[in-house]
Amino acid sequence: MRVDPMSDRREDPPPGTSLGSWKGLVPIGVAAAAALVIGAGVDVVRSHQRAAKKESEAKTSAEAAQTPARYVVGITESGAALVVRDTQTGDDVGLPVAAPPDRRFHRVAPARDGSYVVASYAGRDVAFQRFFLDEDGRPKSLEDIAKAGISGTGASTKWSELAVSSNGDRFAYVTYKGMRARVEVVSFQDGARKVWTTKSPGRIGSLSWSGATLSFVWSPVRAVGGEVKETKHEVRTLDTDGAGGDLRVSKALMPLPEGGTAAVFYGKGIAVGIMKNSQLSVQAYTLEGQPGEVVWQQNVKGDLTDLDATPMGNGFLATAGDLYPQGTHPVPGEDLTDAAW
Repeated sequence: MRVDPMSDRREDPPPGTSLGSWKGLVPIGVAAAAALVIGAGVDVVRSHQRAAKKESEAKTSAEAAQTPARYVVGITESGAALVVRDTQTGDDVGLPVAAPPDRRFHRVAPARDGSYVVASYAGRDVAFQRFFLDEDGRPKSLEDIAKAGISGTGASTKWSELAVSSNGDRFAYVTYKGMRARVEVVSFQDGARKVWTTKSPGRIGSLSWSGATLSFVWSPVRAVGGEVKETKHEVRTLDTDGAGGDLRVSKALMPLPEGGTAAVFYGKGIAVGIMKNSQLSVQAYTLEGQPGEVVWQQNVKGDLTDLDATPMGNGFLATAGDLYPQGTHPVPGEDLTDAAW
């Protein structure tokens, strides 16, 4: 009998345009008919103009959707500031943005409207801000998100994760009490939330959304030789329209293959980040775990610690020592604790 790795029965040890007048030139009836013909002609021209405009707008929108963002937003290792980096040059854009007083930035995630959601913490209190850039990529504003805070239930740790939903109406954040994770899904509009917890020690990574489905990589942990070790990596999905409760209600999709530590669920399949000999491969898998095409390969500096899809679904950002945005230049990232593209 297969034992669900999220079951609380496991005993893992705890260790984050003007027409002239036609009058007098032709009879009134003929004039009226002519006017109708000309009017219809004008309508046709206007119709074509509107269609051309719509086609142009649609083309521009499609091109924008296919063009990766130029800037990466990162959090400095100390958590004291946000920085913006140009993916073409690797240089910082504008000045760093300081964290709110007595707080530290911790996690950042992109939203579909072009803004970024940032988590900051002070003790067990986690607050959320929305970060905007101007058209030149310079920091524009940092605004508090009302009613979105998380307080006193778990700590924001190095294992914490943040992801904004596909339609941008809510976000998910992971906190920890010891080695036991707590997933909180919060509405931006009114702060309404649902919570799922687990009694089993383990890490929840690679948060990603597809509609109301939140996916994650579950990595149970054990104490081995005095160190906390992740024993395996499994992709699971959670229906956030369902009731909160125990994370055992999540559905196991597939174990990650050898060398795989991160994954992105996109509804019809899963993109898995696999490391081998300093090369990252992002490979597609079916929901049944069958391997498909390799969609991206990249030589990287370090171990793969994070893999995120862009909100428009037109690329990936890998964190492996430096930052590797798909289809553009690597960006210095060793001084950052988290980044979003």
